Amino acid sequence: MDALFKGEQAVLGAILLDPAQLDTLSWLTPGDFYRPAHQALFAAMRTLQSSEHPALATQGNVPLSWVTDTVTEAGRHVRGLTSPYAHTLIAACPRPQNAPVYGRMVLEGSIHRTVTEHAVRLEHVARIDAEQQQVEGVLHHADVLTGVLGDLSRRWGTDPRPVPGPSTGPVVASPPVRPEQTEDERFLLAVLVSQPAAMGEVYDWLRPDDFADAGHGQLYRCLGALHHRGEPIDEVTALWEVQRRGLLADGTLSQVQLDSLLGGPGAGSAEWLGDRVIRSSVVRTTTQAAISIKALAEDETLAPGRLIGQALHALGPLDEVRARWRTANGHPSRALEKTRPAVRPDPAARMNAALSRSAARQPTPQPASHAAPVAPPSTATVPRSRASPSPA
Repeated sequence: MDALFKGEQAVLGAILLDPAQLDTLSWLTPGDFYRPAHQALFAAMRTLQSSEHPALATQGNVPLSWVTDTVTEAGRHVRGLTSPYAHTLIAACPRPQNAPVYGRMVLEGSIHRTVTEHAVRLEHVARIDAEQQQVEGVLHHADVLTGVLGDLSRRWGTDPRPVPGPSTGPVVASPPVRPEQTEDERFLLAVLVSQPAAMGEVYDWLRPDDFADAGHGQLYRCLGALHHRGEPIDEVTALWEVQRRGLLADGTLSQVQLDSLLGGPGAGSAEWLGDRVIRSSVVRTTTQAAISIKALAEDETLAPGRLIGQALHALGPLDEVRARWRTANGHPSRALEKTRPAVRPDPAARMNAALSRSAARQPTPQPASHAAPVAPPSTATVPRSRASPSPA
């Protein structure tokens, strides 16, 4: 027998036996119940409570009218509900005074179902937006899920704060990569290599992790390193940086793949292509978060507080990539402005500074240890040009 089903029966049976238990379950709503019949019965009890049913003021034995009126009121909203089932609920309650514990079981099941439903909806919207190259829909539903997690956290009595899960958690498969995503990435890398000023258009908000193809992301990291050091970017310097990082040796990039990326046409706008890449990153990050949250919600062993905290933690990467997407579209966030790198000096100035640091230094004389102090030279040994003038 399902424990959640037994918990719903027990809490309803406790209220039928003791209507005063409704006051101890003020935090429970009809929507927290899974079965429609149980939702209707609990809603009927709330309706009778608001209308001040005489059974609520009765001391001692509860009148039979409380049971019959509850079933009658609930029967207006759901079909197939009979009085014998109310007695089944009464028999399913071991102790009416344990109603708050039974209600907490019902709320726990409701939290898992609610998180699952919103995660599934978020994943569905993300897959649609991936086909249309849109991000507004997934960001809206991600904000809705964040708000729902906050409300559920307050209902459960905990603070809505992100909590990382265990390192041995379930392995979640990454969403599939669409061919047009890698095509945009190839065009963008070709533009960055062939156009000297193109890297400056995307450097502040595009990151290697935004690329769906890992090899493309590593090549972009190499180009970003050249740009950060103020060095020129072309086919030769990019190939040299790739070899220095061992990307060909470890198989991250193949020579054929590198030749196609570095020898591309290089036509187009880096800013426009970069915007398409980061849009795909937003949708891909949202899909990954939705899949992870759905897997967490389906784990019945996970307590509601941990479920909510780990779900908020799974949404964390989306906040970071969304802030950079807003910067790319002219709406920078304050958090990203604080982390923006400082303005880099002119390449010639950087080269001169490096040469000055490489110049040979004159050895500094070291004082001899345990030696007597040297007396200052007399004025007789000082040249005339440096001697003090004699007094007149």
